[in-house]
Amino acid sequence: MPDASGPILTDIHPAVPLERRGRNRRVSPLLRRILLVNMLPPFLLAATLLYLDQYQDGLLAAEVQGLRTQARIYANGIAEAGVRIQDDRATLVPDTARPLLRRLTEPSPGTQAKLFDNNGLLVADSRVREGPGGAIVTEPLPPPEQPGPVAGLIGRVYERVLGWFPRPRVRGPAVVVDESADAPSFDWQPDLGPDRREELRLALEGGVNPYVRRTADGRLLVSVAEPARRANQPVGIVLLTREAREVDERVMEIRGSVLALFAMALALTVALSVYLARTLASPMLELAASAASMRQGKGRGGSVPAPLMGRQDEIGTLARALQSGANALWARVDANEGFAADVAHELRNPLTSVRSAIETLRRVENPEQQKRLLAIIAEDAVRMDRLIGDIADSSRVDAELSRSVAEPVDVGPILATLVELHGATRGEGDPAMEIDAPAHLVVRGVEGRLVQVFRNLLGNALSFSPRNGAVRVRARTTGAMAEIAIEDEGPGIPEAKLEGIFDRFYTERPSGERFGQHSGLGLSISRQIVEGLGGRISAENRRNPDGSVAGARFVVRLPVA
Repeated sequence: MPDASGPILTDIHPAVPLERRGRNRRVSPLLRRILLVNMLPPFLLAATLLYLDQYQDGLLAAEVQGLRTQARIYANGIAEAGVRIQDDRATLVPDTARPLLRRLTEPSPGTQAKLFDNNGLLVADSRVREGPGGAIVTEPLPPPEQPGPVAGLIGRVYERVLGWFPRPRVRGPAVVVDESADAPSFDWQPDLGPDRREELRLALEGGVNPYVRRTADGRLLVSVAEPARRANQPVGIVLLTREAREVDERVMEIRGSVLALFAMALALTVALSVYLARTLASPMLELAASAASMRQGKGRGGSVPAPLMGRQDEIGTLARALQSGANALWARVDANEGFAADVAHELRNPLTSVRSAIETLRRVENPEQQKRLLAIIAEDAVRMDRLIGDIADSSRVDAELSRSVAEPVDVGPILATLVELHGATRGEGDPAMEIDAPAHLVVRGVEGRLVQVFRNLLGNALSFSPRNGAVRVRARTTGAMAEIAIEDEGPGIPEAKLEGIFDRFYTERPSGERFGQHSGLGLSISRQIVEGLGGRISAENRRNPDGSVAGARFVVRLPVA
């Protein structure tokens, strides 16, 4: 009867193949989490920095524009009420202009106005007035507001952090702030005079740019210059300086908002990091512990925790693959242990026979008996040689197929050659071979191993066929598979053994065959080869119309190239 062994099966079958699962997802769940953790805080910080620069520039631009309008109002007022007309020429009257400039400036705290004549000489200062007896009295401006300890710390930290990043370029004209250590305070006045004609001309024409600076005591000052004209004649220059406290207050509010956003981003980052650690790092440690348990021989039934295997991300895929690999490994270990035990058992029989024959040979003097005992020893030696060869071949099949690349193989000529070879060497009374196969039938495989499979199956069919019987070889294509069937007219296969015949060392000798002609590994090796090439091999009984067994049929299915 046929003989062989089946492949090692595992208990874990992933619901979706690993390769297909990876291709169907454009972005994996773990990758999305990592991107979220790494990109969210920088995006928040960059957005707030850009928004703050635009906001601060907008406030300063509005402050400059408002101060320009105010300076223009002062200049027009002085041009109307602080000059006299003589010979169609307007002339500035200092005694009239000084109190007028002071009265115009009084409603604006934190503001200082200066009036220069056409020669660039200072005529009036809103902070200077004449006291009793002609004394000159200078009215001090309000002291600068000192930030509290918290606001000061926030400002210093913010400026330090802001220095680490490149400032984004703002579209449109930006307001330049002089933050040098020697930036002038309220008492600053432009370099005007007879020897500065170009600067004086620009000031009288209204072409002086506004000047924004940060003083040593922390004041943010804005200065603008506007010419005073009467009948299109310049009579003087108004220099207006104001402390932009509201800008600082608004910027401090925004800095607080930035700090709050940063704290939120930090908290979110920490929370997401903890979540990622629980999602990725902790399961990895559990998988590592499971692998260590497997290495130590523990947790044979289920080394990987079930919650990890139930996950639908890469961790779950890895857990299922690890458990499947562990099951396959333990199955292979069990198979190797069983194989070693079977090998020892199969070798023990001929060795026992040889030892008994040798011990008997020492005591027997009859030449005929000695010849018979020597024949037994020779037969057992041949049997052990065949058995060892088949064992070595069986142990090499998996390793050899893992290194070999399946190529297109035309099995039509192979089958025809084997049938023709049998016909050329067929003896009297031997079964005949018939073939019904296309001339070309290309499958994917390894040619040498496929020849071994067909020779094993044909030899098995011949050994069970009666004298002058027939062995039929049929081949055809069914969809993506090629089907090769080998039929005999023997006694068939017991129904309970249709799968067991592929087990290692399973054998049933045909009637009349001497013991030791079969090692019990032929069909096992055939199944290893076929399934290693991505195909299937099965056995079944052929039936007569009356239901009786007409013989056995072995069917090999291989992928078409």
